[in-house]
Order: sequence, then C-alpha cells, then structure tokens
Amino acid sequence: MRGLVHLAAALDLPGVFDGGAFTALARLAERGGLDFVTLDDSFARPGPDALGVLCRVAPATRRIGLVPTVTTTHTEPFRVQAAVATLDWVGRGRAGWRIDVSVTEDEARLFGRRPTAPADALWREADEVADVAARLWDSWEDGAEIRDVADGRFLDGDLVHRVDFTGTGFSVRGPSTVPRPPQGHPVRVVDATDAHACAVAARHADVALVRAASPAQAAGVRHRLREQARAFGRDPDTLRVLVSLLVDLGDGEHAAEPGHGGGGPRPTVHGPLYRGGPVDLAELVASWHAEGVTDGFHFVPVEPRRDLERLVNGTVALLQHRGLFRTFYPGSTLREHLGLARPANRYAVSGAPAVSRRAS
Repeated sequence: MRGLVHLAAALDLPGVFDGGAFTALARLAERGGLDFVTLDDSFARPGPDALGVLCRVAPATRRIGLVPTVTTTHTEPFRVQAAVATLDWVGRGRAGWRIDVSVTEDEARLFGRRPTAPADALWREADEVADVAARLWDSWEDGAEIRDVADGRFLDGDLVHRVDFTGTGFSVRGPSTVPRPPQGHPVRVVDATDAHACAVAARHADVALVRAASPAQAAGVRHRLREQARAFGRDPDTLRVLVSLLVDLGDGEHAAEPGHGGGGPRPTVHGPLYRGGPVDLAELVASWHAEGVTDGFHFVPVEPRRDLERLVNGTVALLQHRGLFRTFYPGSTLREHLGLARPANRYAVSGAPAVSRRAS
C-alpha cells in the first residue's frame, strides 16, 4: 500500500518586495498542510533575497517547511551552510535548501572575480559544496553547547570538530560558527531536470524535483534517480522524487483543456503545464500517485495568489477527503513531514578526533 502523497508549492512573486505578501502565501499553504514551500532566487534578475525573506516568514508560520534557492556559484560555502543552518534554527527545524548554480556571464560579472564555468564544472562544485555543508553541520555534535555560567564554559571542546575539507576550488577548515541545526541536516532539494544536476540530486538530495509530462516519463526519471542513489551507496527510499508542475487553475471550475487533464500536462518551454480546474488536478495527482510514478508534486502557480488559493481550497481538500493527503501535521520538522530520519552525526558515529574551539 502506498503512503500519502507529498505536496509542495512555489511562493514566487516576481517584482514583489513586501515580506507580508510572501508570509500570507506561506500561511495559506500551511493551512492546506503542504510539506513545504519554495522561493526561487537568482543573481540573473532583480528580487529580494530568498533566504532572507523566508527568515522573515519563519516566525509567522508554525509547521510548513521553508526552502529558499541558494546558489553555490560565486558564494562562499562556509557562509551558505551557516545561513541555511540559521534558517533551520529560526524555523525550529523547518528549513530546506534548494541547491542551484549560476551559469551566465552577467551573473559572473556582478562579482568580478572569474568568468562563468561550463555547467558540468559548476555542478561538480555544487556537489562539493553540498558535501562540505553536511560536514560543517555535523561539526558540532548534539550537546556540544554547555552554557554553564558558573563554570564559565560555553562549549564541550571534545564535541566540536574541524572538517579540514579541500575541494577543487575551495577549502574549509571549520568548525561551523552555528551549532548543529535542529534537523541535523536541513533538507536538501535539487531540481534534477538538468543532466548535470542529476548526480548531485542522487548523491545529496533529500528531495529531487523533476519535470515530466506523462506518468511514463515520471516513472523513468524516478527509477534512474533511485538507481543512481543506490550506486552512490544510499538507500533509495531516503530520496523523495516530486514532479514539478506549472499550474493554471483559471477563475472557475472547468474541465482540463485538451492535453492538460488526466492524460498528462502539456510540455512547454517553461516545463510541463496543467491548465484546468482543481478537481481534474486532484484526479491527476491521485492517478499518478496510485501508479507509483512519483512521491508527490511541487506546484508552481502561474498566478500565485489565485492558483494557490484554489489549490488549497480545491485540489488539496479533495485529496484529503479521499485519504490521499494528511489533514494535519503529525510532526514539527520538515524531515518529519517528508518521512525522513534525522541523520546521525558522522563524527559522533565514527569517533573521529575532536578539536576544541579553544585549541583552534
């Protein structure tokens, strides 16, 4: 018997800088019980910093996961992991990180340090950043903070570790400046549409987003990602594969347009697009999930305010009525929403030598 479907949505509001608008959408998605919301970001276009916006949204929400896009190109890996860990602390265990790269020369010129590299090199760098981020999150073991005012001790130096990571383009000594996040590792999300991103998704992602216009296509991509994860020594059941789908739910209830309904969305240059009503979208979700071709869906509303409201009040409500989606959050962290365990600390398990911050 298959488990419940996982559902997420994008909060993208192009040209909007009002934090209250993002908060209102996140609260709406939380009312529907969605696993998480994403907020895209890029150096290629103007807009608010996604991670900063979701740090603003976090105190105004209670359960929904918060996943900003943070590029690994032209950014310092140490600062990236610390910022994502901070979001996890602010959100009390609800942070994710959508890993992406910056591929254009215009983005490179903003920093003036180096020209852009080929996509395969950028994703190899992203792989290393994802790796060192996890090591830095583990650099503080649980219980490392003592906070003993009487003795004047803040840390147990035996529980703080140096990572000493050397990659192809950077090196990080560590430890992190932020204690281990509540989730151990914030949830890592990768859009696996690009062939170069697939290896990073298979090796590091907790959630892989894929674009598929048919159940057969979704099944094929999911199978390949799970087999890649297995080849990297992972249990493929620790990888959630979600179909990312543009949705245009219009202003009223109507049947899906030809090519958009139960037979599958219509391919577009921006990705698969569903255009129809909430009822037919619920049928599509139920059908694909029953066939076992996906673990869930990541919806990208064409009209954010209108479509997200129709998703929550229409599609999600129908899926809940059919027992395919939960009616409440059984846990408090994003990992719990996704049915993922909190990772063990690699240093505590391996017994690697500890380095006191006083000594370093």
